[in-house]
Amino acid sequence: MNTAAIAPRTPTVPTMLEVDHLNVRFQTPEGSLDAVRDLSFSLAKGQTFGIVGESGSGKSQSMLAILGLLATNGHATGRARFEGQDLIAMAPRELNRIRGNRIAMIFQDPMTSLNPYLTIERQMTEVLEVQKNATPRAARARAHAMLEAVQIADPVRCLKGYPHQFSGGMRQRIMIAMALLCEPDLLIADEPTTALDVTVQAQIVGLLRSLQRDFGTGILMITHDLGLVAGLCDEVMVMYGGRIMEQGSAQDLFYRPSHPYTLALLNAAPRLHGEQDALVAIPGAPPNLARMPPGCPFAPRCPLADAGCDLAPVLTGESHRRACHRAAADVSLQTLLRPQ
Repeated sequence: MNTAAIAPRTPTVPTMLEVDHLNVRFQTPEGSLDAVRDLSFSLAKGQTFGIVGESGSGKSQSMLAILGLLATNGHATGRARFEGQDLIAMAPRELNRIRGNRIAMIFQDPMTSLNPYLTIERQMTEVLEVQKNATPRAARARAHAMLEAVQIADPVRCLKGYPHQFSGGMRQRIMIAMALLCEPDLLIADEPTTALDVTVQAQIVGLLRSLQRDFGTGILMITHDLGLVAGLCDEVMVMYGGRIMEQGSAQDLFYRPSHPYTLALLNAAPRLHGEQDALVAIPGAPPNLARMPPGCPFAPRCPLADAGCDLAPVLTGESHRRACHRAAADVSLQTLLRPQ
């Protein structure tokens, strides 16, 4: 991971999205599961906000809750104000006017997100015909241009094809093209560069940067790729067990991390420079949401855990927040920065 190219912070601009005390709960045969607990953050116009953490930390479920796309056994509380409108309280018909038009999402699994019974052309043009009242001819021209923008070599053949005829990487690029068709104000990208080689990843990052530059698009980036976060994101939120562990600017989190979980993630990332014989794994396994430990959810895996971790963590700080009672300047934290 090359942190030398960390993106600069975006100047202060009006807030586009403000999430306030979001909670997501699922009812299962085994009981209630709290997938997301007390999540609060804001996104400014033209800003890229990264959400990182291990699988099961609540990253994707929080975004699905904002868009009203939770599974039928899920329920969200709290507020998610998009330019003053609370998405959580919105009726499905109102949300449909916003989703795909002003807010678009790139889903993690392109095979299950694309309709296997419809051609790529129909799936792309339908968005423009419904959301933008485009004519079939204009919609097809726009779809063709967007496929070219995501570096698909033969857009004509692609438009005539069905999802199963393309590789995972091709389907991912098609999904990205579909999300960008309406030039959304807010783009939620769930692992957008998964299954893409590094060259195409760079092209996609360049496309997202162009979208921000030309249209002021705000981007919520859900990813495991810390290199992508370092190069594209202005703000970063680290989640674990459905909670925020740390949140701040990309520069602060990469150069001055102050939560043991953030440090563990950084230590586990491969390095492009210097000697590294093996990756440094985080011991243990993510928590079972049905049987969460008392207090800090990371305590069972944290090498610095003590009696104070039995209490529920509280986010402290302003521009750089963290949920850990250990002092930011604690020598033990600095020691943890150096892989053993």
